[in-house]
Amino acid sequence: MTYDFETRLEVRDYECDIEGIVNNANYLHYIEHTRHLFLKSKGVSFAKMHERGLDAVVARMTMQYKVPLRCDDVFISRLAVSKQGVKFVFQQDLFREGDNVLCFRSTVDLVVMDHGKLVRESLYDELLL
Repeated sequence: MTYDFETRLEVRDYECDIEGIVNNANYLHYIEHTRHLFLKSKGVSFAKMHERGLDAVVARMTMQYKVPLRCDDVFISRLAVSKQGVKFVFQQDLFREGDNVLCFRSTVDLVVMDHGKLVRESLYDELLL
């Protein structure tokens, strides 16, 4: 797969459960943070888009947990984005650094709201595609 963006992140100790692995909910934080960094790399602030009345909201998400991340693991978060009708589809994968093992795979469908109304096209089209 060809990715549009990647960033390097590290597991922090408080993100792990008693088993010593990353609690499943934290993977959602990792991929959301990656989408926000992707926007920043395009010169866009998620908060400033909201101030303009444009909100990208999650409509659907599928997740596959492959290999657990553990405390102090460094990983690469990668994403690819495409447009399918009204939604932006983000394929987001997390790979453990060093051995490049796929740890987590997700597909996130986002739709854009302009002042609370669903829109087909917006500034996001120009920025993300």
